[in-house]
This record gives sequence, structure tokens and C-alpha cells, in this order.
Amino acid sequence: MDGKMIWIPLVVGYVLDLLLGDPRWLPHPVRLFGNTIGLGERWLNGERSLDGGMARGKGAAAREERRNDPAYRFLKGALMTVVLCLGVYAFFYYMQVVLPVWGRYIFNSIFVFYGLANKSLLQEGKAVYDTLLQQGLEAGRKRLSWIVGRDTSKLEENQIRIAVLETLSENLSDGVIAPLCFYAVGGVPAMMLYKMINTLDSMIGYKNERYLYFGRFAARLDDVANYIPARITALLMVVLTWSRRGWQYILKYGHQHASPNSGYPEAALAGILNCRFGGPNVYHGVLVEKPYIGEQQRVIKHEELGRVMFINHAVTFVVVVLIAVLRGMLRI
Repeated sequence: MDGKMIWIPLVVGYVLDLLLGDPRWLPHPVRLFGNTIGLGERWLNGERSLDGGMARGKGAAAREERRNDPAYRFLKGALMTVVLCLGVYAFFYYMQVVLPVWGRYIFNSIFVFYGLANKSLLQEGKAVYDTLLQQGLEAGRKRLSWIVGRDTSKLEENQIRIAVLETLSENLSDGVIAPLCFYAVGGVPAMMLYKMINTLDSMIGYKNERYLYFGRFAARLDDVANYIPARITALLMVVLTWSRRGWQYILKYGHQHASPNSGYPEAALAGILNCRFGGPNVYHGVLVEKPYIGEQQRVIKHEELGRVMFINHAVTFVVVVLIAVLRGMLRI
């Protein structure tokens, strides 16, 4: 692909994300991805297939037993994941072929903008901190519930601040750097492929009765897709802040997280701030005993969010520049 077709849409999309973020009124491909995944999941893994009691007769009972078989549910989930991922990649690759050059510049710039989520991520994190400061604990808990999967109803003020910082570090990797890495390798088709993989994981990658088998392939695929980007993110975080402790925490705690990837950027940030993340939290009514990341159990101050936001912007900027230089100006 022509170098200009890589770096020009990258820069334009990056600037658009800086300026606009993710306006709620604007149609977004990830919402379309989510709706499509929801339809497929209800069709292949809906309540009927999870409740053998709805079947009638021996034949129906046998069919229902097969539908509820773990291997069969895994196969259905894997098939849906592969079809959706291939469909997304094929569509965006086809658009690269049929659009004229000027159309590709516009199309790719728009979808790089859609593929990045740093501005909206930071806005949401700041909104939680500001709500907590201005409206109190209950309002802060409710605002946090918009951006995390854990139960926020019993979290204390410091736990809310820590949850935001964990989310910002983790999502810097899978919401910003990972899409950029895929873009560097394969342009917008690869970037949108990653967004579908990540959306699948966020919707069906849970370890509960409904998704344990059906979503397992999608969850593992997301782990593979984020393996390198998570480590690049953590490395850049500590390099750009000259944090020796951050590097030590990556080596000590990065692999201890239940996720093979999330622990690395979280460990980097915990080291940079000299604080402690992790610990037990409730997810969908289930207590999950997460390991602690870090050693210093201390109160997080409101103004520390500014430093974290700067780190997110700095890491994103450096990755954008590196891709633009390596893929565009050097034509590789």
C-alpha cells in the first residue's frame, strides 16, 4: 500500500479523535458490530438453547441436549466469531479496492477516527473523578458503573479512583494502541478486524454459564490479538516517564493478572504512580479474587488523574508518529 495512504489517514483520524472524541449522537461501527454480535448470539446461544426444559418429546429433548453440549456451544461460538471477523475484514478490504484514491483517503481517515478511543476514554475517566468530587460518593459510584464491569455499589472513594486508573491503563492498550498496531500492519481492514475481535470479547468473553463455552474462542482470540500491543503499551509508559519502578512492576506483576495482557499496562501505571491496583472485586454478582498489583496502598489524589491523562496522550502520540514515519515517510 502507498505510504501516503497509510500516514495521511492516520494523522487525520488521530487529530479528529483529539478534537471530537466519540460523540454519542454520531453513528459508530462498533455499535453496529455489537448489534450484529447480539443477534448472532441470541440466535445461536439464546435462552432456548440453554433451557432443556422448553423441549417437548424425546426427539426434542435429544436435540436440546446436543445444543447445550459444551463442545457444540464452543463450535457455534467459534463459527460465529470467524464469520464475523472475516466478514468485517473482507468488507473493508473490498472498499480499498473499489474506492478511487480520493475516496480511500476520506474513507480511511473516517475509520481511523472511529478506530481510536483515547479522547472518549479520558473524558469518561475525568467525568467519574469530577462527579465524585462535585456530587459525592453515590453519584461517583453510578458514573463509574458506566465504564467498568465490576459492581460499583459498595466501592469507597479511593476504590473508585483506582478503578478509573486501572481502566485507563488497560484501555489505553486495547482501545488505542492495539488498533494502531493492527493499522500499522494492515491498514483500516486490519484495524476494523481488531475492533470486531475486541467487541466480541467484551460481549461474549465472560466466564459465566451463558458464555463460558460459547465465548471461549472469542476470548482466546482477543488474548492473542492483544498480546504484543499490551506489552508495547507498558514499555512505552515506563520509557516516556523514566520510571524504574514501573519497569520493575511490569516484570514482577504483569504476568500475575488473570488476563494474560491487562496486567502489563496496569503494572506499569502502578509503578509509575507508586500505588496498588487489583484485589477482590464483584463482577456480575460473583466475587473475583484478583491479585494485587503494586505494594504501596495509598490514597489517590484527584489531581493525579492529570498525570495519567498526559501519559495516555504521550503514548498515543509516540505510536502515531512511529507508524507515520516507518510506514509513510520511509515507505515500508
